[in-house]
Amino acid sequence: MTQAGAGPVVALLDYEMSNLRSAGKALERLGATVRVAARPGDARGCDAVVLPGVGRFGAAMERLARHDFVAMLRHEAAAGTPVLGICLGLQLLFDGSEESPDTEGLGILPGRVQRLRTGRKVPHIGWSEVHWRDGVSLAPTDGGPSDRTYYFVHSYACVPDDPDDVLGTADHGVSFTAAAGRGCVTGVQFHPEKSSTAGLALIGRWLGGVRTGEAVAA
Repeated sequence: MTQAGAGPVVALLDYEMSNLRSAGKALERLGATVRVAARPGDARGCDAVVLPGVGRFGAAMERLARHDFVAMLRHEAAAGTPVLGICLGLQLLFDGSEESPDTEGLGILPGRVQRLRTGRKVPHIGWSEVHWRDGVSLAPTDGGPSDRTYYFVHSYACVPDDPDDVLGTADHGVSFTAAAGRGCVTGVQFHPEKSSTAGLALIGRWLGGVRTGEAVAA
């Protein structure tokens, strides 16, 4: 189903491992035309791609393959199409995860996903402030801590091979990667669609980059 909006056309990937409704509603609210895509052909001609995700890394990669999205995502990233990964969607962009050690990830961003090594309770569920690297396009340019605080639900976090791919960090007894990316590919470990005004503002900044052709990680 496609919802008409004034902004860019965004393919929201449906591979049976995410709650599409909240992400789709947030995108629509900010003016995007959302096209829910169950196959690569459904996303043809879209301006950008959103890869949401909840659940286990291995099961998600299996379903991405079942829906023929693995090659499609690698192709779109290489072609310069803006891609945004959300929560597990960020983790899937990497080479692999400790959660499913025998499963290959998308390999779009070099690095691995590791279980949070912290003395605090895992999974990390709740609100945490993100400390953004200077110059990151997703980061708010002003405001206080509330404008940088987002809702997290996760037990694993990404460890990029290249420190320059870390766009923002948060803390849960240990510092971890809250956002990562390079070029046109970006991902966030938190749920912006569930993060009140701060999350909507972040999605709005990403969509603004899609509109202008400047949806880059930094």
